[in-house]
Amino acid sequence: MIKFILNNKEVSTAMPPGTPVLDFVRYNQYLTGTKIGCREGDCGACTVLVGDLSTGELRYRTATSCLMPLGNAQGKHIVTIEGINMVELNPIQQAMADESATQCGFCTPGFVVSMAGFCLSKKAPTSQNAIAAVDGNICRCTGYKSIERAATRVAHLLEKRKTEEPVKFAANQAILPAYFTTIQERLQALSSSLNGELTNASPHAQRVGGGTDVYVQKHDEIKDASIRFLFDNTDLKGIRQDGNDCVIGPATTVTDLIESPLIQQYFPDFKHYTTLVSSTPIRNMATIGGNFINASPIGDFTIFFLALDATLTFSDGNLSRELPLRNLYQGYKMLDKRPEEYLEQIRFSLPAQNTQFNFEKVSKRTHLDIASVNSAINITVEDDLITHVRISAGGVAAIPKQLTKTAEFLTGKLLSEELIQKAISIAQTEIAPISDARGTEAYKRLLLGQLIKAHFIKLFPALEVEQLLKT
Repeated sequence: MIKFILNNKEVSTAMPPGTPVLDFVRYNQYLTGTKIGCREGDCGACTVLVGDLSTGELRYRTATSCLMPLGNAQGKHIVTIEGINMVELNPIQQAMADESATQCGFCTPGFVVSMAGFCLSKKAPTSQNAIAAVDGNICRCTGYKSIERAATRVAHLLEKRKTEEPVKFAANQAILPAYFTTIQERLQALSSSLNGELTNASPHAQRVGGGTDVYVQKHDEIKDASIRFLFDNTDLKGIRQDGNDCVIGPATTVTDLIESPLIQQYFPDFKHYTTLVSSTPIRNMATIGGNFINASPIGDFTIFFLALDATLTFSDGNLSRELPLRNLYQGYKMLDKRPEEYLEQIRFSLPAQNTQFNFEKVSKRTHLDIASVNSAINITVEDDLITHVRISAGGVAAIPKQLTKTAEFLTGKLLSEELIQKAISIAQTEIAPISDARGTEAYKRLLLGQLIKAHFIKLFPALEVEQLLKT
């Protein structure tokens, strides 16, 4: 039995735990304000808020309910547009109305829910942050300037919050319903009545983390499947430093990485990189381990961690083994992983003082799109001498690729424009892109060369490479 708080009432259901939350709220609870759009997590029409106590305090994040299994709602607070309605329009809805930020209205509930999530977060009340909060919501008819104005008005509502706890401030200022102040206590009581992890899965059950890809690929199959849920498994969570290494649990989400002080310290541009990857609701749900095991040739974080030469630990429940990430991929969607094994840990060496990192991505849309080609570099340079380098690339082979020959060539040589041009030529011998919807073979080869140039231009601006992008 799955139990959680839906808006202001506790619900329990024996429906298959793989049922998308979207279908449960619409067809079981008849809360039809949450809309069905793309069923791929792109449009944001089905956005809900998910509140939990995993950090020790009540925290809300947005999620696309079309990709969220009921099993991942266990013990949480799920908020639909109906859950933030008040007797009259709440101030978020009023801002949308005043700024003429809705036309057909189909997308409006998602925008309002996302802005409500912003009001419940600890992010600074700036227009920039308010607008970023709706980056997972698409409007097809209104135009975004009116929505941006509404988001700015919402940010102004929070200016007097100062250090007050966001949930209390939003309720006290009648931005959101007063019942929100009771949720933390109610979730604590609910948690004590649960048995923890859902245990009705068979030994051969499908393992599901955030579900952001598996529900796109296998929607009809997965909803009735036997599932072992990993998303809330505390043993598979966390980001910590172990000596010179960083250790990450595979159920760690992209948002967890963004908010990690350790990641911020060693990768100060990490948040910028992630703006190129999916949207806020998807980043809230997507797990790093899921990105690896999905085995997409263009998986953004697979490419990121290939450049860091990450090592994976797999377990079958009894025995564990280590495997370099670069050796995981045996062919298209083929892994060096037995069916009974699951990913237990991710480990990589933290960058040394002279080590620099960069990630680049090109896609048809700047945001909310998969890569045509992506690439990352991890490079150590001392007195213009390259002492260590790892380069990875996606979209240029049947598997996520570590460019080992290119790295070998660069190691031990002095940085120069000529060296980079030769390295690009070697990289071309390591790849085998195909023509598809994201570009022709020739285009992808050109892109990889340009991204390698971009790495060096970004990391070594003093190097005389101003002609690189022209050649």
